[in-house]
Amino acid sequence: MLSRIVFIALRLMVYFFIISLVWVVSLKYIPVWFTPYMIATKLEVSKEEGSAELHKDWEPYENISKELALAVVASEDQNFPTHWGFDFDEIYDAMTEDRKRARGASTISQQVAKNVFLWHGRSYIRKGLEAYFTVLIELIWGKERILEVYLNVAEMGRLTFGAEAASLRFYNKSAKNLTRHEAARIAAVLPNPIKFSIKNPSAYVQKRTNQIMRQMKYLGGQKYIAELK
Repeated sequence: MLSRIVFIALRLMVYFFIISLVWVVSLKYIPVWFTPYMIATKLEVSKEEGSAELHKDWEPYENISKELALAVVASEDQNFPTHWGFDFDEIYDAMTEDRKRARGASTISQQVAKNVFLWHGRSYIRKGLEAYFTVLIELIWGKERILEVYLNVAEMGRLTFGAEAASLRFYNKSAKNLTRHEAARIAAVLPNPIKFSIKNPSAYVQKRTNQIMRQMKYLGGQKYIAELK
């Protein structure tokens, strides 16, 4: 009986690996039109309000302002070009800091893995799968594709996902035409795009926008992300 259980478990693991590998390889080339989080958000709002229109519009990386690409790296994950999916220094700092509320240490790669392949929530199983998919996309997609997907699926406002949708909705322009200040403001709301507003920025968002712009300059501007592969 035990050997049969082990055999079934190993077989399921092989099936899962093959399916997940095909899934990740496919999404290296196919636009990510929907994510589990988008669907969950739409269902939740529809349940409360009766209807919910998602604002989303996939754009390839070359059609998105590199100021925005730089802004999210400067704001969310400054070691993105060089790490392999996990920023262990940030993880250590987050674990050892004496703060009332623990801060996050997820890299852009981890956020993409979570948003594209998994459900939102807190469990050891989900964290384990997040790490697994993070490794896969780092190995198969590469940095530019990871950043491209992030810029297209990240929540940037209520029912608003991705750079193009946020730019059109809040700035009345395409994402490829964003200025540095506009890009930094979008990045400034990413920690909580429901609480913070791009269109009507609070004093905190304005302060955070200026901080991000300084970090963008400190990193050396767009050349910091120019050689992503």
